[in-house]
Amino acid sequence: MAGLVNNLLILLLLFQNICLGFRSPLSIFKRYKDTTRSLSSECLGSEQPVISLGLSDFALDIRMPGVTPKQSDTYLCMSVRLPMDDEAYVVDFKPHASMDTVHHMLLFGCNEPSSTENYWDCDEGTCRDKSNILYAWARNAPPTRLPKGVGFRVGGETGGRYFVLQVHYGDISAFRDKHKDCSGVTLHLTHQKQPLIAGMYLMMSVNTVIPPGEKVVDADIACHYKRFPMHLFAYRVHTHRLGKVVSGYRVRNGQWTLIGRQSPQLPQAFYPVEHPVDVSYDDILAARCVFSGEGRTTETHIGGTANDEMCNFYIMYYMEAKHAVSYMTCTQNANPEMFRNIPQEANIPVPIKSDMLKMTHGHHEETKDSDTSSLLQQAKKEEEEILDQETKDGDRSSLLQQAKKEEKEILDQDFHIEEAVEWPGLDLKLGQVSGLALDPENNLVIFHRGDHVWDENSFDSKFVYQQRGLGPIEQNTILVLNPSNAKLLHSTGKSLFYLPHGLSIDKNGNYWVTDVALHQVFKLGTEGKEPLLTLGVALQPGSDKNHFCQPTDVVVDPITGSIYVSDGYCNSRIIQFSPDGLYVMQWGEESFLGRSRPGQFHIPHSLALIPDFSQLCVADRENGRIQCFRLETGEFTREIKHKSFGRELFAVSYVPGGLLFAVNGMPYPGEAEPVQGFVMNFSTGEIIDFFIPLRKSFEMPHDIVASEDRTVFVGDVHARAVWKFASTEKSEAVAEARLKNKPESTHSLKDADKQPLVQQASSTGVSFVLITTLLIIPVVVLLAILIFIRWRKTTVYGADEEHKLDSSSGRILGRLRGKGGGGINLGNFFASHKGYSRKGFDRLSTEGSDQEKDEDDGTDSEEECSASPPPPAPSSS
Repeated sequence: MAGLVNNLLILLLLFQNICLGFRSPLSIFKRYKDTTRSLSSECLGSEQPVISLGLSDFALDIRMPGVTPKQSDTYLCMSVRLPMDDEAYVVDFKPHASMDTVHHMLLFGCNEPSSTENYWDCDEGTCRDKSNILYAWARNAPPTRLPKGVGFRVGGETGGRYFVLQVHYGDISAFRDKHKDCSGVTLHLTHQKQPLIAGMYLMMSVNTVIPPGEKVVDADIACHYKRFPMHLFAYRVHTHRLGKVVSGYRVRNGQWTLIGRQSPQLPQAFYPVEHPVDVSYDDILAARCVFSGEGRTTETHIGGTANDEMCNFYIMYYMEAKHAVSYMTCTQNANPEMFRNIPQEANIPVPIKSDMLKMTHGHHEETKDSDTSSLLQQAKKEEEEILDQETKDGDRSSLLQQAKKEEKEILDQDFHIEEAVEWPGLDLKLGQVSGLALDPENNLVIFHRGDHVWDENSFDSKFVYQQRGLGPIEQNTILVLNPSNAKLLHSTGKSLFYLPHGLSIDKNGNYWVTDVALHQVFKLGTEGKEPLLTLGVALQPGSDKNHFCQPTDVVVDPITGSIYVSDGYCNSRIIQFSPDGLYVMQWGEESFLGRSRPGQFHIPHSLALIPDFSQLCVADRENGRIQCFRLETGEFTREIKHKSFGRELFAVSYVPGGLLFAVNGMPYPGEAEPVQGFVMNFSTGEIIDFFIPLRKSFEMPHDIVASEDRTVFVGDVHARAVWKFASTEKSEAVAEARLKNKPESTHSLKDADKQPLVQQASSTGVSFVLITTLLIIPVVVLLAILIFIRWRKTTVYGADEEHKLDSSSGRILGRLRGKGGGGINLGNFFASHKGYSRKGFDRLSTEGSDQEKDEDDGTDSEEECSASPPPPAPSSS
């Protein structure tokens, strides 16, 4: 009986342990936070409590034992031994500190602290042996959370047995009342083995000197990585007052991938890496700190006091347990030349408000000549006037010079855009195609509406979406295709959108999209599961700073990170937001029929950033024109308008080198301008080429995107199709595809339109000669037979039958010549055979039949409805 009871007890303990292993870490940590909350204001002395959280989890509270620093810039340390020798894993941290008293805290792991006292001056050191940084905090930073399955390994044979807490007290004015400080951190630990081990990689400049009055000083750090792969998931930046921005990158095969960038004047937390980055053997890790020495009268060096500076970029990573290394450092610049290619964003400060500056400064330089107000003014001046403007102007200037050079090289080339007829993407089964973009790998990204359509029943008179009962689109709305073979590489965006519209992709590969039903703008990661940033209020149209009304497009400036939104069908404005989504400014107003002044819009439908020239161009759809504005001010710079645009211009796209691409809409009844694509010289606005599809016809081309090699994709919301066009050398053979297009501004195209259209490629020429020869033979034989018959009948019946024979043979030859008798019409003859193209014999038609059919049918179920259409009503998209 006793044995049975023992066995039952053992089984019960095993069952409890297994259940604990499957408990939610969040629920465990909630209990852990509730348990330690009462300790936040207590000084715990040398006996640090251990709070049990179950059989395998516990919390360890590490606090300063009631200290009162005697002078500013005091570094105090204290240690806590791990309560057991077994291996454990730190899976969460909870800081207890305020910037009013503490500048920053560091938590180290080691086996032998520098002192056995309750606390000591850190000038004596932190650890006698090798120490690893486990955690860092400064400036009211929020708690750091580790991904599930990831932990810092402590104890056991390989992990440290002691934690050493270092606290930097910057300004001691808060201790005038002689109170005792108990700042520290609470750790959540578990004995459950973690499959992935966390570590810290510290990049630190040790020899930077900031001259007094110097506007911009760069501190660069770079090291080659020579270990097993690691995966980066969080980063933290740290400088003192002179730091403006700190950025970290992985460099692989010359390509710079952003790990993170942040202002060190904001809360110095560990921020999540937006797109998880992996680092492999022989990659380079690089970081840059940007400082300004204005306001200083002496040189500033790297050091530990508030009047010194620091340049630190911390990276949290995880590795497979069998290869894990817990701590690595980089303090050199292995390749200074490589920083010539660092992305320009690294020198552009992250904008912060003055009240945020005031809130986040954790210590104050003890200067009699300045107060808080002057410091804030100085910081604002340094940020906005010095670094931002100088860097931006320098970047824009160099970009402009490069752009002009590229533009001249490209425009000197003679090329034509024509459809890539071998591309299989035209046959994809898509919903209404509303947006196109190219990602950083030059893959084609399509934004479509799945089984939802925009029709006359979609919105009421106040632009409120009426089909919410359908729910969000259940198909993946974002498709990533190989641009060469149209193979699907990735898809996402399921159950997020109601009526997709605009799409763009920033330099980091994030998707930026608009939804006209939700009246919102979203930033999505490549997985697209949850938005990283949302602008606007769901399903609520409006015209204030927080609402949109059917926003059409969104783009992000690759240099400053500023966000620009075209809003939209029922507003007539462009809105600028900061990289964090804060409203900055807006411009634009509604235009009236027959009166379209600069800065007025009638559906700003598509946006194209021109970073080379610091401009933003807008497809002003119902006004049939392109308007361009200065990025920084919204000031109108120019209008591009041509008769061949017709009344509607749907979309515009720009590629470096000075080429502007656009597509127009279907002509109104009685108008002649065909629906087509345009290539323009951005500097002059001149049309240098037209293009139309050879397969199918444009119906409502809704968006266009082009790459630097002049590959062009056009998405059609009505045809539910995407065409690919490519650049070729101009020749008479390709001129026929644009016979009907008569550009008013390019003489070379006028001349080309007058050329004969029968010249074919060599293979086509061979086929023509062969077919003609085969046809001539039976004709010759037939003529010989007719001559023989005539001779025989003349001989037998006499000349009385000559007139009848002439009439008969005339009828036979007339049938061969075709109607009208102008010779054999090979075009009509071969066109009757299935699959034969009439190219080279008959002019290709650019007129689509669907529009006429829709008018006959009286339906526009696949078309969108305009916000406020003038007669005749334009379709919306």
